[in-house]
Amino acid sequence: MRLVSYRSPDGPRAGVLRGEQIFDAWSALGDPQRSSLRELIAEDRVGELETAEAAATVADAALGPPIPDPEKIVCIGLNYRSHAAEAGIDPPSSPTFFAKYRNALAEPGATVPLPATSEKVDYEAEVAFVIGRRARDVGEDRALDHVAGYTLFNDLSARDLQFSTPQWMPGKVFDGSAPCGPALVTPDEAGPHDAIELALELNGETMQSASTADLIFSIPQLVAHLSSLMTLEPGDLVSTGTPSGVGSVREPRVWLKPGDEVVVSSPTLGRLETRIG
Repeated sequence: MRLVSYRSPDGPRAGVLRGEQIFDAWSALGDPQRSSLRELIAEDRVGELETAEAAATVADAALGPPIPDPEKIVCIGLNYRSHAAEAGIDPPSSPTFFAKYRNALAEPGATVPLPATSEKVDYEAEVAFVIGRRARDVGEDRALDHVAGYTLFNDLSARDLQFSTPQWMPGKVFDGSAPCGPALVTPDEAGPHDAIELALELNGETMQSASTADLIFSIPQLVAHLSSLMTLEPGDLVSTGTPSGVGSVREPRVWLKPGDEVVVSSPTLGRLETRIG
């Protein structure tokens, strides 16, 4: 199943994407006054949508980020063997992570302006997962029970700001720096957690291509580790890191510029398009 948040006059609403059509999720469940996809996940009602009668098609609805109101956006750094190798860094012994905030979220098809404070903005294609059940001190053997699904993510990064301090976050938090979507794909449709393919094209040229099989810390390991440090809540978004091919290690360097078209794609998760403004 492909779950989305679409824009309505009253704000984001949870929907089900079937082909090119969007159906309102809460209306299908007989509760049309409600709207939040995060709440639908938290109440464990996604399964009910499989047998619910489809509500009326939503016409001309624009998609937002699948979870527009996460409590946490957690990003993992240096988590692909290929990326650590191209950066000349030994694979970390423990997951490296940082945070983004809601201001960073950008919907599919968004135009993201470059920050005025940076001249070196880079792309990072990633697979993200969304927490479906509260997780605290969860073992790896039960970790996937707490995953609601997967989505595409682009960790746009201002490298000059990122490396201006020992902490990476200055380069990670600018407005629109987390394009996300187009849908939250449930695990049965996304496929095995360690075999999700992704790629990134910049103006039609493939820059990154990999699979989550190359992750240093798998998705179950990430759930277990993060939940040992903090409680993960339904709707929390965890982006799992980027593979090799980022612009900052290419020769010559590749920095994003106004007018660039960036597409993150996956055979199972869809296509996330972003224009740089």
